[in-house]
Amino acid sequence: MKKLLHPYISKSIDFLLENAGPVIQYRLRKEILNDLSESDEEKLLEQIYALPLFQSLATYVKPGGYIGTGMHSWDHWRGTVLHRTPLEDGECAARLLSYYRIPKTHIFVKGFVAAMRDQETLRKEFSYIPPEIPRYESRFKGLNNGNCLMALIYTMEAMLGYGDDYEDLKAFQQTSLKGFQRVHEISSLDDVTRFNANAKRKYNYPYIEADEYFPNIYTVAMLAYTQSWRTDENIQMLAASFNHINAIMQPGNNIHVRINGKYVAPCFALVRPIRAFHPDLIDSITYRRLLTEIAMMGVGESVEVIRESVANVKEAIDKDGVLRMNFGQPHNKRYSPKYIEYPTAYTDVRLESDYKNKKALLCDLTYWAVEFLVLADRSI
Repeated sequence: MKKLLHPYISKSIDFLLENAGPVIQYRLRKEILNDLSESDEEKLLEQIYALPLFQSLATYVKPGGYIGTGMHSWDHWRGTVLHRTPLEDGECAARLLSYYRIPKTHIFVKGFVAAMRDQETLRKEFSYIPPEIPRYESRFKGLNNGNCLMALIYTMEAMLGYGDDYEDLKAFQQTSLKGFQRVHEISSLDDVTRFNANAKRKYNYPYIEADEYFPNIYTVAMLAYTQSWRTDENIQMLAASFNHINAIMQPGNNIHVRINGKYVAPCFALVRPIRAFHPDLIDSITYRRLLTEIAMMGVGESVEVIRESVANVKEAIDKDGVLRMNFGQPHNKRYSPKYIEYPTAYTDVRLESDYKNKKALLCDLTYWAVEFLVLADRSI
């Protein structure tokens, strides 16, 4: 840790300790500085529980423990508004609890995970509109590439701190590893996809079958938030796979997944090169989040995109420790973290509650820089 504190992040930490809100203060002191006393932790958690989004989430907790309605589900159905806010969706709620680092012993977290692990509760929760019924019934189809309801549920349980607590979650860790092993074995996307040139679909992309192993952002997160799979061999395999992805994938790649005869868009399958961080570029809607979760795996700078990102982050914060990004370019405006309001699957991570404070966005960016540098330094 001392190696990183000087000269790269000591100024960043001073800036955050002076200006950041309770979530960043909590995570910084607990996960990075390791100087959080029990009494200070209780005080910061009370401040977090008082934040507007957490207060809103509390109104969506059901008697059986499930939070919201559905998970990565419809927010409108035949003219009916199903979610009062995006936070009423189960995935959004789980992400908020995870990003705020609400302890796994908290009644909301415990109850939510228990509900996600109870089949009858899930059956009820995923029958509120007709399309959710077959989605629940086929919840395991597409598990090998992370494109089904159970892959999503397993990942949310892991993000809430339970990923190493149950055998089925440990099994999904191994499934996630197989996806990366599979991509390391191919020379191009053609090796795992099929294509029907005569298919009459609006977007006629190549497709993989439901049982094909392949990585996506949910299998990335599953590994990032768990420990049971971690061996030197597995971490080295992952590092090689990420490097291989950037070597063989093309920027214009698109695929579908064929599940039950239908072709669905995969949830951020890793079919394109992963871009290194640069302060003048926002590559995608989950740009920094993906880099963070790759670093969380312990692969460090053996992954080229992490090594390049580390160098760019260090250069960007070198002057005063504060990370600033160029939001003026048209592409960057579209994906600017300024517009993040809720923690959905389609946004990066926001920890500050009020962007009316001009320093709040800088705190979010700077905390990400600190966390990323520390994670990249903690490789095996």
